[in-house]
Amino acid sequence: MSSSSIGPVAVFGGTFDPVHNAHLAIAARALAALGARRVLWLPTGAPGYRRPPLASAEHRLAMLRLAVADEARYGIDPRELAPGHSGYSYDTLAALRAELGPGVPLVMLVGGDQYARLAGWHRWKELFGLARLAVFARPGEGAGPQEVPEGGVIHLALDPMPVSASSIRARIARGESLAGMVPAPVLEYIQRHRLYY
Repeated sequence: MSSSSIGPVAVFGGTFDPVHNAHLAIAARALAALGARRVLWLPTGAPGYRRPPLASAEHRLAMLRLAVADEARYGIDPRELAPGHSGYSYDTLAALRAELGPGVPLVMLVGGDQYARLAGWHRWKELFGLARLAVFARPGEGAGPQEVPEGGVIHLALDPMPVSASSIRARIARGESLAGMVPAPVLEYIQRHRLYY
């Protein structure tokens, strides 16, 4: 059996500030719809081209470990948290491609909002030489650039989930419930460490 016949490695980057149930729904959909052998979660650092996360890398990594602990096909790769890492998707995918070899297909999971801004990404056209993109978009969201190579993007539907990291942080600040928004161990961690209050 060739390596490509047993499914791709799905790469899921984000600040995960905090990780929440919509993130887990995307990862589960990648396992099912893409036949992914593995979802590799890549928490991002704080590069200069975007707003830094509120929680420290240590806290975000700890919450992520709690959230994915029950799924053996989930792994966490903390390389983007290392000091001096560029934080660019191209650099991370190039390193992964070098480590995994040419026979392992890579699929990068992105939201429709990110895909709509793809043309502004560092070396974005070269991403497709390293991986395909799986885009999770709501209807009408996520029209990307015109120059995407044929077959380079997989569009996947996802049931709408009215949850985002920013809405969670705002609810915490207002003292509102997070029921159904984050996994129970993550909620307990947030409360214990008084994150986002």
